[in-house]
Amino acid sequence: MRSDTSLDLREAGVAMTAMRAEVARREALAVIAVADGRGEIIVLERVDGAPATSVRIAMNKAWTAANQACATRAIGDRVRSAENLDVSYYGDPRICGWAGGVPVLHDGVVIGAIAVSGLPEDDDEAIAKIGLAAVLGALE
Repeated sequence: MRSDTSLDLREAGVAMTAMRAEVARREALAVIAVADGRGEIIVLERVDGAPATSVRIAMNKAWTAANQACATRAIGDRVRSAENLDVSYYGDPRICGWAGGVPVLHDGVVIGAIAVSGLPEDDDEAIAKIGLAAVLGALE
């Protein structure tokens, strides 16, 4: 029998607290999300005024990062570098190739994902990495 290891609500909260502080520091409008090892959302917050469309994008970034076990930027880079290859090639409409989704790896296993949407891609990714660092610190 197989058992899955995933982030729990407390660990997701650690990441959210770190990201929430950074979003506030930047006075940014963003959606921040933490997912379990399968990419299903544990916690999601939409800052007042953040675009509603960013909710689904953040969810898709988290799902993609968890299921592909890599940052969403890497997927987008691969797709953009391949001639005539569309993200739909991956076979699921949730696949997202915009930067801002990062997997949480522990002992080589994906245990969750963190995502941010609503800002320029580099900012989304930078804030997601702050959440990643916070949760990895809590796992030590």
